[in-house]
Amino acid sequence: MGVSATQGDKYRSYLSGEGEENTEWRYGAPPNYDVVNKLFEEGRTKIWSPGSLEEQVQNMVKSWEMEMFNKVNMDDYKSVDPNKYTFSLNGRKPITLEEKRKLGGGYNPLMQTSLPEKFRAYNPDGETAISSHLAFTTAFPRGFALEIVQVYTGPPVIVYKFRHWGYMEGPFKGQAPTGELIEIFGMAIFELDEHSKIVKVEFFYDRGELLGGLLKGAASDGSTGATPSNCPVLRSTG
Repeated sequence: MGVSATQGDKYRSYLSGEGEENTEWRYGAPPNYDVVNKLFEEGRTKIWSPGSLEEQVQNMVKSWEMEMFNKVNMDDYKSVDPNKYTFSLNGRKPITLEEKRKLGGGYNPLMQTSLPEKFRAYNPDGETAISSHLAFTTAFPRGFALEIVQVYTGPPVIVYKFRHWGYMEGPFKGQAPTGELIEIFGMAIFELDEHSKIVKVEFFYDRGELLGGLLKGAASDGSTGATPSNCPVLRSTG
């Protein structure tokens, strides 16, 4: 698939090295995944054999996620073909990278909803890439780890089941931390072109499973005490 972990992070490519010398990073520097990697290694339910299809898919998804969240210029993306790439959530109409950015970037494309605004505990229409990233990384200070549970088909069309998990140890949108484990499961389809670049992504999951856990705590003042520019953990995701 043309994606392998290299220097800088054992699960993600395109973070460091000669090819990233001129990369513009959203938070001023490459993200550091040491904390969430520890969470991943302690909490994963599968340990895939080196070089297996499952390990390759897992590293590919982690590399894709890192680029989507942290690289400013689409020309710096190496896991996808920016000119062909489309994204869709839960069967919605596919959108381009440019359209995805208009949704605010960050977590917003993954939090799309048809709920009326008054029922939205988290409203992606009112968030930016930075504010959404701050909200979730504050709630999950150790990160929101990702593992691939099963791969059903290999490239060029990859269908897999995933698990995301983390501990709500910080506030979220006025709700106090509970310290509890929050985990979600879902399915995804990644389509690769002849150059092993990702050209189509489809995600299927219930965002209510994520928000339900985040809204269980007592009401708080919502203060985070962190800013995107100076918190190294903030720059990490799964």
